[in-house]
Amino acid sequence: MKKEVKILLGVGLLVIAGGLIGANYYRKSVQSVPVAATVNEALVRPDSPSLGPADAKVTVVEFLDPECETCASFSPVVKSLMKEFDGKVRFVVRYAAFHKNAKPAAIHTEAAGEQGKYWEMQEKLFAKQGEWGEVHGAAHQPSAVTPPAVSFEKYAQELGLNMDQFKASVSDPKHAAKVDRDMKDLQTMGVKSTPTFFVNGRKLARLNQQDLRALINEELKK
Repeated sequence: MKKEVKILLGVGLLVIAGGLIGANYYRKSVQSVPVAATVNEALVRPDSPSLGPADAKVTVVEFLDPECETCASFSPVVKSLMKEFDGKVRFVVRYAAFHKNAKPAAIHTEAAGEQGKYWEMQEKLFAKQGEWGEVHGAAHQPSAVTPPAVSFEKYAQELGLNMDQFKASVSDPKHAAKVDRDMKDLQTMGVKSTPTFFVNGRKLARLNQQDLRALINEELKK
């Protein structure tokens, strides 16, 4: 082989190798790290309500709408699984305020949380959904006779909350901002319906107890 040909082949190999190294560096430094960080941040925020150990091997994230009838009916399943996997799973709530009264419901739940009654308020809102929510059918007829905010305050009183503190907290714009942030995050995560679950970042394909349990078990075995 002529010397000139060998030189050209050598230069060509160096160019190809350099291109591969450069492309790999680009993917690692520009694409992979920022995208992964963005998705992780959009899935779990530091102030998101949670149950279970912060260092649990498995994190289950639910994007829920307080006014969603399916979210209310599926809530006992979540509680059952949390009891079944006690100490092994962390459960995180994110808001998907798709319905009319969902945002104020979330705000009032957050306000109750400042007095240590977050989960109790969430449970009441689900249990009493027919009093303050709307019937989500073809006609979208409201089922609530009493304004939702009046119902929320009644539930707060039933929980024994300091009402002056509760009302002041409800008026604090930080809770509304939190719901708005979650609404932006759900777009990043591609959430279009409620409830939507992620298990260690893996989206639950079908909404049923068996599939959610199976996905949790898969992640625990890793």
